[in-house]
Amino acid sequence: MLSKLFPHIKEKSLDERVKSRDAFIYLDRVMWSMGWTEPENKRWSMVYSLWSAFMVILMFILLPISITIEYLQRFKSFSAGEFLSSLEIGVNMYGSSFKCAFTMIGYKKRQEAKRLLDQLDKRCVRDEERSTVHRYVALANFFDIMYHIFYTSFVVMNFPYFLMQGRHAWRMYFPLIDSDEQFFISSIAECMLMTWCIYMDLCSDVCPLVSMMMARCHITILKNRLKNLRSEPGKHEDEYLEALTKCIQDHRLILDYVNALRPVLSGTIFVEFLLIGTVLGLSMINLMFFSTFWTGVATCLFMFDVSMETFPFCYLCNMIIDDCQELSDCLFQSNWTTADRRYKSTMVFFLHNLQQPIMLTAGGVFPICMQTNLAMVKLAFSVVTIMKQFNIAEKFQ
Repeated sequence: MLSKLFPHIKEKSLDERVKSRDAFIYLDRVMWSMGWTEPENKRWSMVYSLWSAFMVILMFILLPISITIEYLQRFKSFSAGEFLSSLEIGVNMYGSSFKCAFTMIGYKKRQEAKRLLDQLDKRCVRDEERSTVHRYVALANFFDIMYHIFYTSFVVMNFPYFLMQGRHAWRMYFPLIDSDEQFFISSIAECMLMTWCIYMDLCSDVCPLVSMMMARCHITILKNRLKNLRSEPGKHEDEYLEALTKCIQDHRLILDYVNALRPVLSGTIFVEFLLIGTVLGLSMINLMFFSTFWTGVATCLFMFDVSMETFPFCYLCNMIIDDCQELSDCLFQSNWTTADRRYKSTMVFFLHNLQQPIMLTAGGVFPICMQTNLAMVKLAFSVVTIMKQFNIAEKFQ
């Protein structure tokens, strides 16, 4: 059913032409609607630039400020649960503005990375290699759609409940609108802005994941090529050397692809690491001490969405580190013992380069891996422990 609505999440047959850049189809569409890319028709460049500027001012600047103004104006009217619910969204929203800015500014870097993917695709001529590309492209688009479902579910679960309760779900400030007297208008405006906000957040979260999935796709293809080196009898030594040289070129293209994305991924994940502990800590306090059943379910979904910002990407980075080790193992275990001196000397040089894993850092400080992700999550439990030890939650009830 889902594949009928979104056909790119289904693996295409080998009869159809699929490129690695097709993994970004749905993501690029949302980014285009946000004003983060460029118009295909240059005649609309001015209009698109104005739309882009409007979205930046509205979503990056005015939306976080609107929640802050609401704190200042109506702080005494907040209950403890409402304040924590609004605060966890507000903190995440400020962080989203920064990480989305990194994603938007990195547009040219992402275009450069896609051109490198096109070069890697030219080497995928065998059916097994093309099938791997098709599988990863479908998987990347599937993850994108699943993120849409999970993130949208947070709005869908929160908005109707608070609307029926006659309360605002996120407490935003709108000039010229009295949120009490014009309750429905302000609530609908909140819902629309929050929907745009989660789509904005989604782009910055899915982009690193999809980008590194395609890196792993071509690393997987390269592993199979290294295993098959010198496995076809009857060829001349020059042909074997040429095959090894092409593998070296493939590895270089993969490294160039990752290096092109480093500035974008580094800033984005750095902000997410700073956010995850704080936001999860606030959510857990709200869940344990102030939530009703329905708001508790919504808070759990929000915590799950926040965890999705870093966990899948960190797990993927760990897998890529392991893949890099397997690359050197595959080359060493290939049939090189009977090769001539030129082949062996080239292989030794290549083997040395393969033993250096592809590692990403967040802001040049934290290594992006599961160990760092778990360390940041532990911060949330530390915040809850402090709240319980000092009985701070009871004082607000």
